[in-house]
Amino acid sequence: MTNEWIDISQPLNKQIAEWPGDTPFSYEVAVSKEQSGSVNIGKLTMSTHIGTHTDAPFHYDDDGLRILDLPIDLYIGRACLIDVTGVNCVTRAHLENIDFKGAKRVLLRTSSHPTPKEFPENFTVIGEDVGPLLKERGVRLLGVDTPSVDSENSKELVAHHSLYRNDVIILENLVLDSLEVGHYELIALPLALEDADGSPVRAVVRRCQS
Repeated sequence: MTNEWIDISQPLNKQIAEWPGDTPFSYEVAVSKEQSGSVNIGKLTMSTHIGTHTDAPFHYDDDGLRILDLPIDLYIGRACLIDVTGVNCVTRAHLENIDFKGAKRVLLRTSSHPTPKEFPENFTVIGEDVGPLLKERGVRLLGVDTPSVDSENSKELVAHHSLYRNDVIILENLVLDSLEVGHYELIALPLALEDADGSPVRAVVRRCQS
């Protein structure tokens, strides 16, 4: 049985739900092959935080790092997938007895954002005490299957800031429902957007052999 790569990204299309009030996704053929005589040329319009994406610290801190400032190896390496389905707010207590086996990336399956086509009324959030635990374990990236680690109406963004204080970068809107709990190789590279506050990613995983 081959150990194949599994795409855990939300496909970007006109049906995907944007954050309320944010820029929706749009793709069109701006120049057709018939018009140009040789090629079709597409045009994209979208938020940097639509679909599966990563947040740069500049998203919530005016002095924070931008996408191209972040080390690329954050987004490549061993990841531990943990199921926290049914939890409204993930806290240290939900994670501290789990052995990450040295993984520097943690993925949380909450199952609280069932379809990319509808923005969820409520979804699982991350508690302020998770950041310190992740730093203690050497974790550098946290991935979730929700639109944000904080609630839609939060202005303080306590989870974002706690994770940032503890040197943890965020991936959001992953698709994790088909995966078994365990350890994976993760690749989730952002675009090389020099000044951006976030970027879409193509996130894929492959089950670790050991």
